[in-house]
Amino acid sequence: MSTPKPMSSAALLLSVMAMTASAIASTASLPPPVELQRARDMFKTLVGINSTHAHGSTEVAHTIERWMLDAGFAREDVTFIAPSDHPTKGNVVVRLRGRGQGKPVLFLGHLDVVEARPEDWSVDPFTLTQKDGYFYGRGSIDMKEGDAALAASLVRLKKEGFVPQRDIIAAFTADEEAGGDANGPAFLLKEHRELIDASLVLNLDGGGGNLKDGRPLFMEVGTSEKTYLTYTLETTGPGGHGSLPGPDTPIYRLSRALLRLQAFQFPLHVTDTLRSNFQQLADIDPSEHSDDMKAVAALPADAAAAQRLSRNVRLNALLRTTCVATLISGGHAENALPQRARSTVQCRMMPGEREADVQAALVKVLDDPGISVTLDAPPIVSPESPPTPELMRRLAEVVHSLWPGTPLVPSMATGFSDDRQTRNAGIPSYDVAGVWMEMDENRAHGRDERVGVRAFDESVEYTYRLIKAFGRAH
Repeated sequence: MSTPKPMSSAALLLSVMAMTASAIASTASLPPPVELQRARDMFKTLVGINSTHAHGSTEVAHTIERWMLDAGFAREDVTFIAPSDHPTKGNVVVRLRGRGQGKPVLFLGHLDVVEARPEDWSVDPFTLTQKDGYFYGRGSIDMKEGDAALAASLVRLKKEGFVPQRDIIAAFTADEEAGGDANGPAFLLKEHRELIDASLVLNLDGGGGNLKDGRPLFMEVGTSEKTYLTYTLETTGPGGHGSLPGPDTPIYRLSRALLRLQAFQFPLHVTDTLRSNFQQLADIDPSEHSDDMKAVAALPADAAAAQRLSRNVRLNALLRTTCVATLISGGHAENALPQRARSTVQCRMMPGEREADVQAALVKVLDDPGISVTLDAPPIVSPESPPTPELMRRLAEVVHSLWPGTPLVPSMATGFSDDRQTRNAGIPSYDVAGVWMEMDENRAHGRDERVGVRAFDESVEYTYRLIKAFGRAH
């Protein structure tokens, strides 16, 4: 890929590519029947393997390893590996060898899923169930659908004898979800970077198509994400008998400070990604927010317009760093004055900001020297990956071959993914999933998680074409 250029160049390219949603084709080509059935069978198998944190990803990694070897990949091109102290957190790395005409491209897909309680679901979460035009199952959208599409595409390309100009690497990894203790990309980058070293990362865990009432609007390209920070707030007091309350206790002190935090708003921070995103979405999906979005995207940003947008929870999260109390505890007996009160505050920091500044802001707004503020763990800084014109041209080639006229829009995730690992390691990383879903429906991590049957089938063909397109060196 070409050296990253300033965002303004990419934004100009994107504005040229952004066409009206009415021009988007409503259907796309599907893989040949035998390949589509292979992908669906793989999807069923992957969902059927419980790869929650407690179970780990080793079984599912070995399953993909077997598929690749059976498809004809050489033993040296299929590597199963797990940390010695976490043998259940297996990863498998597959290399489709090319002609050596450029540095490899790395495709990422995580194998773990969040917990699912069967009693909360209308179907068995670990059995892929097809009904009402959807596939239901844990991981059906996050992200075993992407793993199945990637694995099926690799098998298809190998059987077709496809040889890219440069190597294609696919890493199916462990522990992306919350609770992980042996994150796959972090482990591979630290201990086995030669297996996954690449010029570019294409992550199927993010991005994707956005529908509104069944109508295709735009395809997101994830270029950045917020970084999470977790702080522990704590205050103490002498305690005493519950019958002799004084004017203050740790619980009251901490509660007052948290109310000050609730009322606090971090400064506006309009990133290059957000500016391009707002400029396009204001026209692609006109709403009562459109004029304000354009005003915020202008230089300089309109502060009054940003304040109006901030009344919307989702838009507020895109405009600034946020911090919120998520846990609270205090006291030790019902008949005693509390000696201690503690709260967990989680922050989501904008790209380009510093943890030290966030902590300083917290200390200032809490405004109580008797409350300690402790960072639980150093953050993994996740800088933006500017969408180069070359990257966007190649993505547009694939997207428009299936859904002509689809606008490609850069986006920032308010959550986080394994991009934080690869971006922090200096590899430009982009979220480029090919699944279409309604803008107001995202059941990832929730009950009755699902993906549209047609959406899955189309994403299989998209992933196949994506690999071929990025297998070219120039």
